[in-house]
Amino acid sequence: SYVGFFTPTLTLYEYGPWCTADRYVSIITLTTSSPHLGFHLIPRLSGVVPESCLLIVVGLLVGGLIKVIGEEPPVLDSQLFFLCLLPPIILDAGYFLPIRPFTENVGTILVFAVIGTLWNAFFMGGLLYALCQIESVGLSGVDLLACLLFGSIVSAVDPVAVLAVFEEIHINELVHILVFGESLLNDAVTVVLYNLFEEFSKVGTVTVLDVFLGVVCFFVVSLGGVLVGAIYGFLAAFTSRFTSHTRVIEPLFVFLYSYMAYLSSEMFHLSGIMALIACGVVMRPYVEANISHKSYTTIKYFLKMWSSVSETLIFIFLGVSTVAGPHAWNWTFVITTVILCLVSRVLGVIGLTFIINKFRIVKLTKKDQFIVAYGGLRGAIAFSLGYLLSNSHQMRHLFLTAIITVIFFTVFVQGMTIRPLVELLAVKKKKESKPSINEEIHTEFLDHLLTGVEGVCGHYGHYHWKEKLNRFNKTYVKRWLIAGENFKEPELIAFYRKMELKQAIMMVESGQLPSALPSTVSMQVIPRVSKKREEEIRRILRSNLQNNKQKMRSRSYSRHTLFDADEEDNVSEVRLRKTKMEMERRMSHYLTVPANRESPRPGVRRVRFESGLSV
Repeated sequence: SYVGFFTPTLTLYEYGPWCTADRYVSIITLTTSSPHLGFHLIPRLSGVVPESCLLIVVGLLVGGLIKVIGEEPPVLDSQLFFLCLLPPIILDAGYFLPIRPFTENVGTILVFAVIGTLWNAFFMGGLLYALCQIESVGLSGVDLLACLLFGSIVSAVDPVAVLAVFEEIHINELVHILVFGESLLNDAVTVVLYNLFEEFSKVGTVTVLDVFLGVVCFFVVSLGGVLVGAIYGFLAAFTSRFTSHTRVIEPLFVFLYSYMAYLSSEMFHLSGIMALIACGVVMRPYVEANISHKSYTTIKYFLKMWSSVSETLIFIFLGVSTVAGPHAWNWTFVITTVILCLVSRVLGVIGLTFIINKFRIVKLTKKDQFIVAYGGLRGAIAFSLGYLLSNSHQMRHLFLTAIITVIFFTVFVQGMTIRPLVELLAVKKKKESKPSINEEIHTEFLDHLLTGVEGVCGHYGHYHWKEKLNRFNKTYVKRWLIAGENFKEPELIAFYRKMELKQAIMMVESGQLPSALPSTVSMQVIPRVSKKREEEIRRILRSNLQNNKQKMRSRSYSRHTLFDADEEDNVSEVRLRKTKMEMERRMSHYLTVPANRESPRPGVRRVRFESGLSV
């Protein structure tokens, strides 16, 4: 894999800077910026046509232009796709994966990804084999293994196409994580089925032992990829402990370890997509606790830019490859393939949801099932797997033509109509605003409450194991992967530091010069909080929270009460004074020592405490 990765670069320089491939890459790279600008500058266009459709059209135009001038259009090479274009998109998705929705629905996602993909592959492969046995179709020479191989290629939902469409329609978080999670996790099933059927078609005979080894191979490929990704994720987190003096290289380790996880998995024929997801999910909480704010911003925007460019190139290359050909057209086979893709997807989602809803607390409604079934888009992964077929395969050109037709149908027809259908069915959309502090506190409270309920009932469920994992993480893992003693810091103080840092950054960016800022240096290490220190922290928190309330009050608008700036400051000052006096009165009730300590009342024994005060 490593040698193959560097081969295209060596080939380009071997033929000089003016080689044909260099010119095509330059033309395609230049055409990637214009569609992005035009697409987002025209609101009507972005509201009707998905960006992926526009990019495929641009690719068709570029491929046609190249063919008109008498040159051969480049084809989306599988090696270029799997080693250069796909990893940034999967890393971006895995690194910023919403952990809570994913873990809460991981059972449903696995059912759709594993059982649903197997159903689609065997359902389509079996019916297409039955179709090929009809003499009028003219495909009697196609055997069952070839049809099953084709079914495994077109059965998997593509993560690139799902990301490109679902992020534009802003569907609710549950449906989005189900479809997107399925597209990420079905990679292991697709890879195993593709390799198995390809080997079986060469051998010609299949035994029970081969089927058993295929099942074992699935677990090895999927779990092996997760293990490799987790190892590199922990290595990245451990390395970030020692980058406090060289902040400039912090983003480099994130990209380096992630790509090494992908290459290592592919080298051992494991799932590279699963490795990238596991690496991103494992490293993120520890890396972000060690790196600086600027490094985090660099990682965030570079990943978004990198994945956006890769996604653009993939869809443009799909259009160019369609023009390049060659194609073998069979109306019956191609149209039947498109219909079977829809039918198998709908039947699979309905049947699996009927079983899943028996075990779910939050049931999947009919509208959710429709969007999950209709959102099963195919993309460049199916095309690249079809392109990997050997040239000696008798059905290679027909399979590639059918795959391109399925991709165009799902991206153009389903991708363009899913937004109107979501609005027509009034499907719940994604909540744009971030959860408030109140919502986060109540969410944590409910988690602890449900953990306690499970403990009382003696049922070791999801919340019980989640609590066990969090305790193990705080007790052992953070001690080794997070620099300094940040893992010992109380959560309230950590939250205060984040608020203070955010406010300081905003003030610096706005050009303000505050007379005094609360210092966070003294709060870097808090092994034990003394009484004096606790009072100081309380004072700082009270003043800072009061400032935040003033800021929120000044930004809010009400047509019933509108304060002037001076009047609002006076009201806030009066409230602060009243609160301070009330707190001092209450504290003095408990902490004031009687003035006459010399003459205790008769019958009362004097007791001396450690602090030296006597009662």
